[in-house]
Amino acid sequence: MTATLAIGTSKGLFLASSDDDRRSWRLSSAHFPGTAVYAVAFDTSRPVPRLLAGIDSSHFGPTVTVSDDYGATWQEPDHAPLAFPGDTGAAVERVWQITPAGPVVWAGTQPSALWRSTDGGLTYELVRGLWDHPHRPDWGAGFGGQAIHTILPHPHDSRKVLVAMSTGGVYRTSDGGETWAPANRGIKAYFLPDPWPEFGQCVHKVARDAADPDSYYAQNHHGVYRTTDGGDSWQSIAATLPADFGFTMVTHPARGGTIWSFPLVSDGRREPVDLRCQVFRSTDAGDTWQAQHQGLPDDPYYPVVLRDAMCTDNATTAGVYFGSRAGDVYASRDEGETWSTVAAHLPDVLCVRAVTSGGVGH
Repeated sequence: MTATLAIGTSKGLFLASSDDDRRSWRLSSAHFPGTAVYAVAFDTSRPVPRLLAGIDSSHFGPTVTVSDDYGATWQEPDHAPLAFPGDTGAAVERVWQITPAGPVVWAGTQPSALWRSTDGGLTYELVRGLWDHPHRPDWGAGFGGQAIHTILPHPHDSRKVLVAMSTGGVYRTSDGGETWAPANRGIKAYFLPDPWPEFGQCVHKVARDAADPDSYYAQNHHGVYRTTDGGDSWQSIAATLPADFGFTMVTHPARGGTIWSFPLVSDGRREPVDLRCQVFRSTDAGDTWQAQHQGLPDDPYYPVVLRDAMCTDNATTAGVYFGSRAGDVYASRDEGETWSTVAAHLPDVLCVRAVTSGGVGH
């Protein structure tokens, strides 16, 4: 099995490849050196997966570029592929998320806006139904900015999409984006006067269950949750985790109920539990969690793993990957049981995405 891992950092995009079933890795030099890459994605609906990267140049501004040959060449647009209509008075500050879904590619930006592309990610149109939502003036900014960072199109009904933002919470549509409703009942916002608001939650990441498209898992700003009714209601699944703060949440590509997280001590400290580099996995939809750290550093470990810096690949025996703000990147070819180093001493890792040949699709 061959595999490719895209690693977006604060100073470029690195590509790691493996030809021996994810046992060893070769690392490329930086693509777009000196430029922050906050979003990467593989479009596996094509015969050769298309790689999309959201790059954030301090000189030229944000853009999305694509490659159809694993980074050997890139299609860089002459004009900004994401641009607000003139009547909005807004400008794209950063591309935080890219999500291919069959013939459509979705993007989430800062300020919090959702975009749709029907030409493979070359150009995008603003989803006005969400931008014009009456709640939007009251959406706030998290510590990392005001952004839509999670986009989850329904796998069987293209009219249904769920998004999450910091801060604002979870929203969903069932009519292709014309109308949107908040879906946050049960998610606590302890930092607000009313801790159970209709919207305003600082959701850090949401992932969909592989077996049940109406089941999702959310890592909140303090709080880990599950819904089995498409977001009508959420229940805590943090009881057996050592901490309920963190940024990541990823799911198995094919097996329901299997999820991974990288919990941190607290909002104030933002460091791994017990200063140990360890991932936590649940195989029962969050009822119980187990630490996974074989092959990871044993020394005291302080770096944070950001919301999109952890992922699974599309293999049946899932590979799990994460990178830290220390520039370390780790891979597991056996669903977290053992880990090996892909790269060390890179710039801050902002996002990772992986694809394998002959996988199940993800």
